[in-house]
Amino acid sequence: MNLLYETVIFLGAAMLAVPLFRQFGFGSVLGYLAAGVLIGPWCFGLIGDVESILHFAELGVILLLFIIGLELQPSRLWVLRKSIFGLGAAQVVVTALALALCAYGLGLSSTTSVIVGLGLAMSSTAFVLQMLAEKKQLTTVHGRSAFAILLFQDVAFIPLLAVMPLVGVSEMALPETGEFVQAVKVALVLVAICLGGHFVLRHVFRFVARWGGQEIFTATALLVVIGAALLMDLVGLSMALGSFLAGVLLADSEYRHELEANIEPFKGLLLGLFFIAVGMSANIGLIGDAPLQVLGLVVGLLSVKFVVLFTVGKLFGHSNASARNLAFVLPQGGEFAFVLFSAAVIHQVLARDLAELLILVVTLTMAATPLLFLFNESVLRRFRQPAEEFDKMDDVDHEVIIAGFGRVGQIVGRILRVKKIPFTALDSSSSQVDFVRRFGNKIYYGDPTRLDLLRAAHADKAKIFVLTTEDIISSVKTAETVKKHFPNLDIYARAHDRRHAHLLMDIGVKYLIRETYLSSLEMAEHVLRGLGKSADEAKNIVKIFKWHDEATLVNQHAIHHDESKLIQSAKEAASELEELFESDTEPSDIRSTGA
Repeated sequence: MNLLYETVIFLGAAMLAVPLFRQFGFGSVLGYLAAGVLIGPWCFGLIGDVESILHFAELGVILLLFIIGLELQPSRLWVLRKSIFGLGAAQVVVTALALALCAYGLGLSSTTSVIVGLGLAMSSTAFVLQMLAEKKQLTTVHGRSAFAILLFQDVAFIPLLAVMPLVGVSEMALPETGEFVQAVKVALVLVAICLGGHFVLRHVFRFVARWGGQEIFTATALLVVIGAALLMDLVGLSMALGSFLAGVLLADSEYRHELEANIEPFKGLLLGLFFIAVGMSANIGLIGDAPLQVLGLVVGLLSVKFVVLFTVGKLFGHSNASARNLAFVLPQGGEFAFVLFSAAVIHQVLARDLAELLILVVTLTMAATPLLFLFNESVLRRFRQPAEEFDKMDDVDHEVIIAGFGRVGQIVGRILRVKKIPFTALDSSSSQVDFVRRFGNKIYYGDPTRLDLLRAAHADKAKIFVLTTEDIISSVKTAETVKKHFPNLDIYARAHDRRHAHLLMDIGVKYLIRETYLSSLEMAEHVLRGLGKSADEAKNIVKIFKWHDEATLVNQHAIHHDESKLIQSAKEAASELEELFESDTEPSDIRSTGA
């Protein structure tokens, strides 16, 4: 009954805290930590035995490392090698060195200082990637750099966790014969896992997948992960290292995606339980006992990581704005610090009171990150340096201007070039401009929302303005500027979705195509043919849908600001479309009726 009681408490706390924290942009990790604080001994005291729960919840970390191992395909690492092992390695090494020197200066031993520096150098993978995804910044320059740094940290964390038991053992001064036997055991286990994973596991999974069923396949996956972890634990190494090796050995197998899908739910719940247990064990009383010390450590950690990240970003070619964004994204401590410091306490490498203080500091830096991110986005951008001067353009009048030279803009440009129609291409991303120029294309750097840039591009002499900017806000602002100052310039725009299309229609843009719309129609036509429809029948079905959908888009423009009317209109349009197909109405009839 006690187990069921605690399970209900854990699930209820997670269910309440995590959605609430994610809604306000703080991420699920902080939600789990907050839930742990609330049900732990420093608040309501609903759960007692924190230590045993923390040990059990380490299964979540073991499964997390297995998933990381599955994702680390050699081909993927090779493609990102410069960013991962250049930028990522520089960030970890420089940050760890700076923090270790600070810790040593505060009176810690050299070994403890190194562990503290390495633990605090890590940032939160789950926290940062989720935040960047929500803000749609994963594909930006600082977003890609942050991903590379986090991926290197994932890789670097494995050996750090693996040597922790060895550091603890070395302090216990084992006899030389004991050290030799221990080394032999470690070597044999590593060889057994590598050989078994390479030559045996695929055959095992192939047999189970064929004859065992879905639940046995999942059970086999868990057995492999936990079995590899226990083998490592038997020889005094980290259990997480065993699960990581098992994942790496299966990264290129045909069962990688199936394994990841089966393990993911267990990993998510158990890792959430681990963060709850960390929150329960966080010594909140330290804030009241030594508020200035805690505040000083939090500000110090954020400041050191910010300076290092900004400097490293600049050294690797980032602009001031991009380096600043990178520094505001990754200054926090991460979940790996919880794991590393907990392991350090277990192996008597780190004192428990110091580990509690560091875990509290990491938790507070994670809580501060969304606020810092918001400060950077809302405040600092208003006071940033003046926009970089756009490239000097050739003094020629082209009939076509393309704003945004990404996937869509480049296709348009290539077709125009084939027909020897000159055009002026603009893009606000300096990295994109540099990339396109490597292929010999003529393109200018500059923000198309700026009136002075459009005038320099001779927009007053052009006939057509092709607007393919990916960012919706920038796209709408550019369209407004062009319509206001160059009313005779026809805009051909790419819309991200229906809402983006309606915003452009508000401005008066008449020629627009929704992103992936035409390719989706073409795929639907092929699907219909694959289901046995004739080529003419499939083409006619798609044609009817296209005419009706485009007419509906125009009709809904007048009410797109009223959500209730828009929903009702969508329902009516769907019903109307069904009636059209039932009556075999031709597209010409749809156009004449204004459907």
